Amino acid sequence: MTGPARPGSPGRSGSAGQPDRERRRPARPGQRRRGVGGGRRAVGRRPGSSDTRGRILEAARATFGERGYESATIRAIAALAEVDPALVHHYFGSKQRLFVAAMEIPIDLAVVVPGLMNGPRDEIGERFVRLVLETWETPAMRPLLLGVIRSAATDPVAAGMLRRLLAEGPLLALADGIDRPDAPLRASLVGAQLVGLMMARYVVGVEPLASAPREAIARAIGPTIQRYLTGDLDDTGRVVPPAG
Repeated sequence: MTGPARPGSPGRSGSAGQPDRERRRPARPGQRRRGVGGGRRAVGRRPGSSDTRGRILEAARATFGERGYESATIRAIAALAEVDPALVHHYFGSKQRLFVAAMEIPIDLAVVVPGLMNGPRDEIGERFVRLVLETWETPAMRPLLLGVIRSAATDPVAAGMLRRLLAEGPLLALADGIDRPDAPLRASLVGAQLVGLMMARYVVGVEPLASAPREAIARAIGPTIQRYLTGDLDDTGRVVPPAG
């Protein structure tokens, strides 16, 4: 008569020893192990943590700023953020949506415009150029602005963002605040001047402009911005302040 199997000893199929052998058997490549309660535990990348979205946005700003929209890829952004590319699609859906989310430029018009208006009226142009240069050279803002500038030539969404920034953002608010005729035209003239300055100084790196002190640039370009904002646009030779 056969006695009961000893604990841990081999036995027939279904005996107490069988689970012990399964626990000791190494998993084959690609095999899933059963967890507690018979469920299966998937083997693969960890799911996104709570800061995954923020890491993706930070990586996207750096990548778009360095490469522009067309040359940036989801795979490159995911690699910089150290996440699976599928997570980028999970959070943002497409490269274009990621661009819009990452390149949103936080400008508080309620703070910017009164600050520019606070001071001598004939120095608004210099104050504005100085503010633009300081903003571009802020570490948090530089990749945003570079990304929009570099991408505007190849991507219609980026071009639209740049148009809104130049025609509907702080430039128009400033021109409206000065209360001169043709505010939209004045804002677009200022914008065109500043885009040229930014391209030459920060994107192309034209010397000696690229390394010139901010104050020197503000003094040199400020009078041109001043005329666009406050002068008589029919007089291209000098700044003509409004009457009164």
